[in-house]
Amino acid sequence: MAREFSRTRRIAQQLQQELAQVLQRDIKDPRIGMVTVNDVDVSRDLNYAKVYVTFFEEDKAVVEEKLAALEAAAGYVRSLVAGRMKLRVMPEIRFIYDASLIEGMRMSNLVSQVITKDKAKAAEHGREDEELDDTEQDDK
Repeated sequence: MAREFSRTRRIAQQLQQELAQVLQRDIKDPRIGMVTVNDVDVSRDLNYAKVYVTFFEEDKAVVEEKLAALEAAAGYVRSLVAGRMKLRVMPEIRFIYDASLIEGMRMSNLVSQVITKDKAKAAEHGREDEELDDTEQDDK
């Protein structure tokens, strides 16, 4: 009988929550700024944790600087989180930049721009959105 969640996944979820709180409340380094913890992957032996983070910056140099600041504070962050979690071994934390959130926002903006252009073209040709919707429903 398989478990719904493995122990490593449960620890990863708790670690994600604790890291988010520590980075938001306890780390006062201005180089880090606003950081979002997207996901945490914990190794099966619980010795290592990959922490996927996002900064709302698009400049690669700024992102690298913030990531370096996080890596420099990794030991301190690990000790703070260890005080909150009751584990025999606290995983070594590795911060990895995750660009998927930024890329998703970029794609969403592109789709919105295309929709706006389509509506403008439809209005330019004298057709309203309602007429388009009625035509599409008649075709079905």
